[in-house]
Amino acid sequence: MKRIASFEVNHDKLKPGMYTSRIDGDVTTYDIRMVYPNAGTYIQPAAGHTFEHLFATYARNSRFADHIIYCGPMGCQTGFYFLVRDLAPTDAIELVRETMDFVAAYEGEIPGASRIECGNYLLHDLAGAKALAASMIPVLKDWTEEKLVYEK
Repeated sequence: MKRIASFEVNHDKLKPGMYTSRIDGDVTTYDIRMVYPNAGTYIQPAAGHTFEHLFATYARNSRFADHIIYCGPMGCQTGFYFLVRDLAPTDAIELVRETMDFVAAYEGEIPGASRIECGNYLLHDLAGAKALAASMIPVLKDWTEEKLVYEK
């Protein structure tokens, strides 16, 4: 079988940040890497789940809502994939920054976290999601389009 592109990335050189994982026509997949791969610290499932709910809710209610396709966790528990359509890279970076600010400051009920709305409604950690987002704010503060490229 052909090796997929994401397995071509040298994970030993990968640092927290935001990267262009792939472009398929008008759809761009961003790699929002939140922890160092294979370093022993991973996104805890409950925190990641809550982060996903908050990220998706904010992004799909933003001024870029019509461009959002998906935001979801990586199986390796080191980050999230963010898929957009026809959205300039600078706008994607700005939206991710705004979303991190939103999640880090969020107070209240977790959107979509009731039994009828969520398939694992008991697995949530708001404090963990907020800490995860807060850790990304300084990382992405000066992020530019030029930094979206994986280090070789």
